[in-house]
Amino acid sequence: MESSQLPLSPTNIDPKHRTWATFCHLSALLGLIGIPLANILGPFVIWLLKRNEIPLVDVEGKEALNFQISMSLYMLLAALLIFVFIGFLLLPLLVIVDLVCIIIASIKTSNGEKFKYPITIRLIK
Repeated sequence: MESSQLPLSPTNIDPKHRTWATFCHLSALLGLIGIPLANILGPFVIWLLKRNEIPLVDVEGKEALNFQISMSLYMLLAALLIFVFIGFLLLPLLVIVDLVCIIIASIKTSNGEKFKYPITIRLIK
């Protein structure tokens, strides 16, 4: 069996491929430092550049994109709910959930494990 036909597992994934897939998740952190829509654009750019070349980037990039689009929608809704005061509680909670999930996804992907984000709307399949 050729190495290109082996199933993906932590032991047979090229470290460079894991690094690019990890960057898909980590690039979403740009949105947390104040760059508008960078949480979506970061993973999107890496996914577009590497998805045809690296299958792991295709899988993890879609996962990161779906999560960041979902989180952006949730944060927009929470921002609207500030007018009824519940948004003041939801926004910080969503930022913490986003940060924690990005870190967990990055660590797991770096170790060659697949990660499925919670509370994600799967728009890109």
